[in-house]
Order: sequence, then C-alpha cells, then structure tokens
Amino acid sequence: MRTAADLPAVPCGHAGLPELQAAAPLPVTGVAGDYPAGMEVQEHSHECCQLLYAVQGVLEVRARSGRWVVPPTRGVWLCSGVPHSLRMRGAVQVRSLFVDAQAAQGLPVADCVIEVSPLLRELISEVARWPAAPQRGQDETRNRLVVELLLQELRQPPVVPFHLPWPQDARMAAVCRALAEEGQAVGQGGERAENLAATAADWAARLAMGEKTFHRHFLQATGLSFGRWRQRARLLSSMQALLAGRPIVQVALEAGYESHSAYSLAFRRQFGMPPSAFGAGGGQP
Repeated sequence: MRTAADLPAVPCGHAGLPELQAAAPLPVTGVAGDYPAGMEVQEHSHECCQLLYAVQGVLEVRARSGRWVVPPTRGVWLCSGVPHSLRMRGAVQVRSLFVDAQAAQGLPVADCVIEVSPLLRELISEVARWPAAPQRGQDETRNRLVVELLLQELRQPPVVPFHLPWPQDARMAAVCRALAEEGQAVGQGGERAENLAATAADWAARLAMGEKTFHRHFLQATGLSFGRWRQRARLLSSMQALLAGRPIVQVALEAGYESHSAYSLAFRRQFGMPPSAFGAGGGQP
C-alpha cells in the first residue's frame, strides 16, 4: 500500500502552507490532487480549518473522534488543529480548501460532514484551480466574490449519517477496527458479510465479558448499538461498490442483506436517498 509522506502541523498563513502558495491575499485557498486506490496520507493537522471533498471516488477521513466515509455529494469539514489521516477507497480526485480561522466564524464549530450542492461543488473546483502564484490580469474582485459566496454556501447544517463514531476505549476500538475492515472487504467485492462477521456474543467471549456487558460498553463508547454501528459501517463501505457500477442486488447480498429491497430500505433510511443515486452518475445529484 502506498503512503504519502507524513505531514507535520503547518501554519495557516498562506505563505506558510507547504501544500500551496496563495493565489491572492484571500481567507480561502484551495488545492487539487488525484490519488490512486489504497493510498493513505498519514496523520497530520493544520492551524486553519479545512474542507475535504472528493470530486470522484470515495474518501475516508480518520480523526480521533471518528471516521467519515463520503461520496461525491458530501464533504468533510475539519476544525483547526484536528489531527487527521486520509485513505482513498478506490481512485479518488480530492479538492481541499483551507479557511482562515477568522473567516470560519459562523461555520461549523465541530468536525462534520456537509452536503455539497452543485453550486458549492463548482465553487470548490474554481478555488482549487487558482494558480499557486498571482497572475497578471487576475481579477481579484471576482475572486473575493467567489470566496464570499463559497463561505455562505458552507453555512449549512451538518449531515450526520456519514460519520462512524470512534471509541476511546482500547477494547472497543479494536472491535470497531475489525468491523470497519469487514465493511471494507464487502465494499471491495470480497466475501459476503455473513462469512466475515463475528457476532456480539463472539466479541464478548474474546474480551472475557458477558454479552450484555459488551453491549453496554459498546453503546457507551460509541453512542450506537453494536448492530447499528456495524450496519452503518457496511452501508458506508457499500457506496464504493455502487460508485464502481456494480449491480445493486450483488452489493446488497455482499453487504449481508437477503434482498435488493431490504438493502435499499436500509440504505435510504441511513442516507436519505436510494442506492440507485450512487450508480453511473457517480453519486452526483
């Protein structure tokens, strides 16, 4: 597996970001990058806020409070100073925005997933295309208006369902890692879920505790029941297969559902849209 160089914490002053040189003295700058399947960017942080958006493919963002798995209709907002790492679930085209803390006032105060509308998608892509150095004849007034509109579009309620809460308890974290890997195997077209799954009783036995005690600890550590956490992990991972164009019925069976309809119902309840929205259209509305 290929891994990007480990990035240290970096200042948010536009001249100091190693990822880019500022195109103009504006509170928002952007960068674009295309990454191969399986590539990881190791844990790092920024002194500014950041929006991570995958134009194509499924991006996994990992922080200490949880993991976000997002399709092209969503972006991950990270507050300043938050350590995070990235994993590409398939080939991914990423666009990142860096927002000065002062400009981020009125934007989300906690890490979250936000909906990326067609307008916001184009604004993100526009800022990410700006050159790494000022260009003669560049319309600074226009760029300022673009940034103002972009910041306005970012002022929206967070989208919760794409978040996997991550426990601080080491024992429960080990369970969640195994469940997440199980889900990734499903999303990549591996074995069917029931062939991979260890039950709550199995995990309780491995951790030398009663099953009721295990359920109580898991709920306290994650805020979700064992069954709901596992279901969310599988559904999030299944988006990768849908975006790759695999038949929904095949994805449903691999994710552990007995039928297309049962999978579609669970998917719609979780994400507010049918799995067909993640077919050939690449997840775009």
